[in-house]
Amino acid sequence: MTNILTADNIILNQAFTNKEEAIKFTGQILVDKGYVDHEYVGKMLEREELSSTFMGNFVAIPHGTDDAKKSVNTSGLAIVQVPDGVDFGGGNIVKVLIGIAGKDGAHLEILSQIAIVCSEEENVEKIVKATSAEEILSLFDEVN
Repeated sequence: MTNILTADNIILNQAFTNKEEAIKFTGQILVDKGYVDHEYVGKMLEREELSSTFMGNFVAIPHGTDDAKKSVNTSGLAIVQVPDGVDFGGGNIVKVLIGIAGKDGAHLEILSQIAIVCSEEENVEKIVKATSAEEILSLFDEVN
């Protein structure tokens, strides 16, 4: 995980008025870091329309549609902390967005690492309350 998740990819204390704004922000980090082309952000929004990326436990994992693979330059992650939460519809509140871009099938391994960390409610709580990117990085480093 250390090569696809760095402190620069973790943004703390954000607030959004809706899930589209949150997904665009998360996707833009992936674009800014060179993991994906700008088209990928649109594919992330398209994917959200097909089926919510809300995973439970205050976590959403926005990612592109299957046909977005050509927009992925290299595998990468972006984590956005939203302490007050953003409504993903149906009463589902998201406080942690984990934007994901997987190259050459790597997304399944990346998702399994995320699942290990985020399946523990206390880990999600630590991410929501973290005051530094390093605190969040250490949680993900523990699963390697």
